[in-house]
Amino acid sequence: MVDIDARTWEDALIEDMRAHDGAITNGPLAGHPILIMMSKGAQTGEPRRAILTYSRDGDDYVVAGTAGGSPTTPSWVANVRSNPEVTVEVGNRTVEATASVVDGPERDRLWDAHVERLPWFAEYPAQSGRLIPMVRLTPKAAR
Repeated sequence: MVDIDARTWEDALIEDMRAHDGAITNGPLAGHPILIMMSKGAQTGEPRRAILTYSRDGDDYVVAGTAGGSPTTPSWVANVRSNPEVTVEVGNRTVEATASVVDGPERDRLWDAHVERLPWFAEYPAQSGRLIPMVRLTPKAAR
């Protein structure tokens, strides 16, 4: 369950994004590439929202399951493993996409590219003590 203060903060962040064509204009995430991913809960099937920093790999969006460096993988990773059909809101558009958790050398390549684009992510593996899952979000229109 999301803390009421966290939900209020997320709602304000989304309001800022939508008012500025997807750009965050204030707060600690100002200037970061942010998307909103809607998935279905792995156990409940209920809609779940995740606000994620992304990088790009071709037409795909790439997100990392860092949970801000927490030792626990975020629940949205289990959600997309169970239900890979998601909706992604980025910029001023919303697209249907398929999420895939990427493993092996391709995961490592995506992680390295993600860290190159977003250098503050480099500290998360040591901070969390776990391998950070990488997830590719492939827009259905891009297929």
